[in-house]
Amino acid sequence: MSPDERTPWRGWSRSGENAGLPAAKGPGARRPFGTTWWGKAWLEALEQRAKLDPNRLARGRSYARRGSVLELTVDPGVVRAEVQGSRVTPYGVTVKIRAFTDTEWDAVLDVVSAQIGRVAALLDGELPPELLDDVQAAGLELLPGAGEIRTACNCPDFAVPCKHSAAVCYLVADALDDDPFALMLLRGRRKDELLEALRARRKTSTSTVKVKAKPVGVLAREAFAAAPGPVPTPLRPGGQAGVPAAVLALAPPRSSGIEGQDLVTLATDAARRAWELAVGDGDGGLSLTFEQDLARRAAGVLGTSALADLAHRAGVSSRQLTSWAVAWREGGAGGLAVAVESFEPADGVAEGVAALAETADNGGRLAGASRGPAWADGPRVQGNRVTAGRRQLRLGRDGLWYLFTEHFGDWTLAGPPAADPRELVQLSGG
Repeated sequence: MSPDERTPWRGWSRSGENAGLPAAKGPGARRPFGTTWWGKAWLEALEQRAKLDPNRLARGRSYARRGSVLELTVDPGVVRAEVQGSRVTPYGVTVKIRAFTDTEWDAVLDVVSAQIGRVAALLDGELPPELLDDVQAAGLELLPGAGEIRTACNCPDFAVPCKHSAAVCYLVADALDDDPFALMLLRGRRKDELLEALRARRKTSTSTVKVKAKPVGVLAREAFAAAPGPVPTPLRPGGQAGVPAAVLALAPPRSSGIEGQDLVTLATDAARRAWELAVGDGDGGLSLTFEQDLARRAAGVLGTSALADLAHRAGVSSRQLTSWAVAWREGGAGGLAVAVESFEPADGVAEGVAALAETADNGGRLAGASRGPAWADGPRVQGNRVTAGRRQLRLGRDGLWYLFTEHFGDWTLAGPPAADPRELVQLSGG
């Protein structure tokens, strides 16, 4: 693609027209950005940054394609540009990422100079993936993450990034596609400085440079053991989890599709789980599967309209999620497991059969159980489940027994588990 196709503003500005947004026409009207893997990585970081208001990205692409970015300069750690908006005076935009310190650049240069092929690849317009891997092993990241891309614009748009900043970021992807040394420049070093430093390293050392190991930190007990004086008593967490106030300060943009109450709900749940970790009550749910976490959240809104909304968002029926919620509330992960799965126990379910049969033999009428042909032959067994009338004992993989009762065709966990199935039958009034 020719320079005029990439920057149509040059021909437009030479034509002497007044300020205004030219229509996107010709080859540049639908052209892509980020044609290399490292250019795509830059755009992925931008998209992560703009998740709250992704609509600005589409408008930014349009601005970039029609040549609204009038001037763009890349300096160490910062990109500056002017972007023509709807007003006569262009807006000023800056895009920054953190520049490496001299010590960090020493580590990067050690990695680059360790293989002469890497320098050749950079000069040939390629960014070897293994170079980024080795730099990462030294504790650094060449490609910025979402939190590192900081944009600023003097337009009145509140979004971060705004459409003007997004347009500049798309053209930065062009610069990275054209020359991977632009990434090095964003991290603080110019191409000529890097090449000179690399030549100096190869002159003074012929040995293989070892990649610095990524710091692993210090164990807390070792740090406390080395500390002078007594170890301070850690602050105790509050008596209960609170609601983070920060999420109430600013509602997300309407175009984001995110409801403010949803953020409050998620933040409140995260605060409660953090509080559980702080007080030593489990792992805060960090090891839960999707189904377990869904059941846990549903148990917290059981009996409210929020459960139906949660079921709709999760793609399950309200009826099913209600059953999961009750199982989680009464039996935790074990209760949910026996609610959703059936298996063949290695030692059978003789205890469960005996418990239900004993109740019947003693003249006890199982609540909701009608004596008839179905009961005449005793409890029915299917895998880990023993059924008699409207009661069902299920053996879990944890070795515990769970009692379920039937209501309108659904089996619902009736209470906590027990090691002896007879306890469950007796406590339930059988």
